[in-house]
Amino acid sequence: MSRFVDCGRSQALLLPPDLRDWVPEDDLAHFVIEAVERVDLGAFKVNRRGSGSAQYHPRMMLALLIYCYANGIFSSRRIERASRRDLGVRFVAANNHPDHDTIASFRRENLGAVTESFLQVLLLAKELKLVKVGVVSVDGSKFDANASKHRSVNVARTADRPQPNRS
Repeated sequence: MSRFVDCGRSQALLLPPDLRDWVPEDDLAHFVIEAVERVDLGAFKVNRRGSGSAQYHPRMMLALLIYCYANGIFSSRRIERASRRDLGVRFVAANNHPDHDTIASFRRENLGAVTESFLQVLLLAKELKLVKVGVVSVDGSKFDANASKHRSVNVARTADRPQPNRS
């Protein structure tokens, strides 16, 4: 008779989960959070009047952008989706789920500050020998191709062609 591990999805958690338990210690999320703590937030645009809805802390938003960029997630809609699905992103966002418009607005309004902060975090990672920084060049040359479906050759068409005389 087989025995299975209980899989009770309807069981509510008695205590709120600690996201630190779900993210490995060597995950990039820990470094990004610590690095963003060192960044000066003076250049970031925030609503100092206190009017309107409560806003997300610029440190959390910056860490969210840097972590997502480092993992190849660039679209604000994908970042929003990742804040619900990806444990590392969820940990960096402190279990908050900013919508894509909020993420895009933060990025647009603070583009210079985000760029400078990203550079500071990257230089810190280089200093700690976590990354190797170099130059990557991509050539943007365009060439005309001669690969239409009428000119391409497949095995069936080569059998029908007469072979050249090689005598």
